[in-house]
Amino acid sequence: MISSAAWSSEIDDIISQKQAPAGVVFEIVSDEDGLLGELLPSVKADIERLRQRFPDLPIAIVSHGIELFALTSKNRSTEHSTHELVKQLVKAEDVDVHVCGAHAGWYGVSAEAFPDYVDVTAAAPAQIDDYEALGYEVIILTD
Repeated sequence: MISSAAWSSEIDDIISQKQAPAGVVFEIVSDEDGLLGELLPSVKADIERLRQRFPDLPIAIVSHGIELFALTSKNRSTEHSTHELVKQLVKAEDVDVHVCGAHAGWYGVSAEAFPDYVDVTAAAPAQIDDYEALGYEVIILTD
């Protein structure tokens, strides 16, 4: 996993810019089940730092590895804090949270298996490409 210090310098670079980028997307991809629960508190803190500097900055999170299964409705009770944090990011912080429908499908998990506060995108790499085409800065958090 990339250390939070490594991506923190990327956050610092964005904050030091005179003008906000079109947006920021955090890309998370891993073979580690519990990674979302580990990363999201640091990501939330970085979102707060970004929004202090650029209050209206659009921000998204795209997950497309094994870690995305923490966000299924079935795992809501075992991954309660992760779900609560994602709900807060989506509803209170106006962050778009996407998971990869293709990756989920490889494991027999349908879009309906995720709660309504999680957007299931057809293909996460295409979603990230779309954000990049809009001018978003991509911060990659992977192992």
